[in-house]
Amino acid sequence: QMQFVESGGGLVQPGGSLRLSCVASGNIFSIPVMGWYRQAPGKQRELVADISRGHLTNYSNAVKGRFIITRDNSKNTVYLRMNNLKPEDTAVYYCNVAATSMPEAGWGQGAQVTVSS
Repeated sequence: QMQFVESGGGLVQPGGSLRLSCVASGNIFSIPVMGWYRQAPGKQRELVADISRGHLTNYSNAVKGRFIITRDNSKNTVYLRMNNLKPEDTAVYYCNVAATSMPEAGWGQGAQVTVSS
């Protein structure tokens, strides 16, 4: 089964930026849509951005205009560039399959993002 390893999290001040990376254990070209999810303390996991095999993207209203999702199929890697970070972006960020035609893979450990002054 495909596995994902997230990295790039950290502590950043409001208004700062981070770039998360997600490396897959297999060929992500076979996955029609990949997504970045996040889970804040006490809240359900939510999808914040997704990207199709053809690089079409969608964003939740909470992050639209601030986050950018990209994928490099040759490196089996998906990225999330996060700009103008806000305290409410504090969460553990995960990547996984986001295609309705495919089941999710197992969840990795995620990348902790903390936005605080």
